[in-house]
Order: sequence, then structure tokens, then C-alpha cells
Amino acid sequence: MSDQTPPPESLLPYDDWMEQSLRQVVLHALDHAAAQGLPGEHHFYITFRTDHPGVVIPARLRAQYPQEMTIVLQHQFEQLTVDHEGAMFSVRLSFGNVPATLAVPLAAVTGFADPYVRFALQFRPPAAPQEEIAEPMVEAQAVAEPSPAPLGEEPQVVSLDAFRRRSTKD
Repeated sequence: MSDQTPPPESLLPYDDWMEQSLRQVVLHALDHAAAQGLPGEHHFYITFRTDHPGVVIPARLRAQYPQEMTIVLQHQFEQLTVDHEGAMFSVRLSFGNVPATLAVPLAAVTGFADPYVRFALQFRPPAAPQEEIAEPMVEAQAVAEPSPAPLGEEPQVVSLDAFRRRSTKD
């Protein structure tokens, strides 16, 4: 085989296996945080599809973020649990001073990062239903910042829509 010949298409799903293995890294990191807390300045950004089957979030958050949201686990989070067998995690956070428990299947996660050490993983989004594929998706992304707010201010949910380019179809 010469250097010019493309490799044959694999009959083994190496890409899927790699992605499944890297998703396990997310569960291990969450497991560590659940058991021992987050050491030093480590904190996690977790982006997930809110419309993925099995995601459990309050209706008000689902209405606000119908497709995707990002949560930050730093100083103030409670009841972080990891279910390795069910391949999911749950955590209790406060959104606008209202506590909420989120349950997220690992398959819904599209991104995981620990900015303190510049570690990040990006995952393929789960397959969208056929009707969603026909039209371009506009994603709403939010950051729920559960870290302590300075001088008694409450943590805020910040919509990043204002920073996205607007479609000319509006």
C-alpha cells in the first residue's frame, strides 16, 4: 500500500469505542468529585443536550434551554451521584436561588472541561430526530454558575444567546 492510497474503511467501530471510553473519563471525574470534592481550583463545565431521552430537569429550565445547556460544578453543588451501571449522573444546583436536581445520561453529554488544567473533551451530539435535521438548529446555551457569588450576590444563569450571531431569516 502506497502513501497515496487512503486506508480502507474500518469494519470495526473504533471511533465509537474511543468516544465511549472518553465518556467514562467524565464519570470517573464526577465520581471523584462526589466522593472527595473538587481539589484546589478544579471545576467542571458540563454541556449536555436537554432534549436527550432520560434527561431530567425542571420544566422551567427545559423551556429556557430546550436543546442544550452548560452547568458549572465548582464550590456550591449538592448530592452529586454517579450511576456507572446506568451511565448517568445527578446533581443538585441552584438556579436563580431556586434549587433543582438534574439527572443527565452520559450519552446526553456533548462537552466536558476542567478549565483549571485546560482539559476538555468534546463528544458527538446524540442523533437528532429527523424533523430537526431538516432545519438548522439554533442552540441555547447557558451557564449555571453554582460558585459563591461575591458580596452576597446570588449566582446567575447567563444566556449566551446575546453573544451569538443572529440569523438573517428573522
